[in-house]
Amino acid sequence: MTIAYWCVLVAILLPYVWFTPLNVKLGARRNNNEPRPALVGLTGFESRALGAHQNAFEVTTGFVAAVIIAHNVHATQSWIDTLAVVFILARIAHGALYLAGLGALRSAAFLVGLLCTIGLFVISA
Repeated sequence: MTIAYWCVLVAILLPYVWFTPLNVKLGARRNNNEPRPALVGLTGFESRALGAHQNAFEVTTGFVAAVIIAHNVHATQSWIDTLAVVFILARIAHGALYLAGLGALRSAAFLVGLLCTIGLFVISA
């Protein structure tokens, strides 16, 4: 398995990393039979954790597709791996900055990850 494919696994798991602190904070307020009402009206750290969680899901599909396409067209493996690793590092930074409430830096990390996904498509062309 390539480094990029391992990065796909990490990208799939990252949304749950960002949800963990929210889940801990919700604690007894969360009803496992109806979990979504506990998420309504969140503010501060809890709201940011939910945002990081949701955003991680939103960007994963494009990244996964880009990695698979790059592999399928036999793009240069070192480029695929490099872009995938930078994507994961950017997404980790994005989540951490989201939790910390550092919006401008978070947006910059998001952009880096997006450019990596676009880069994977470009090297596939």
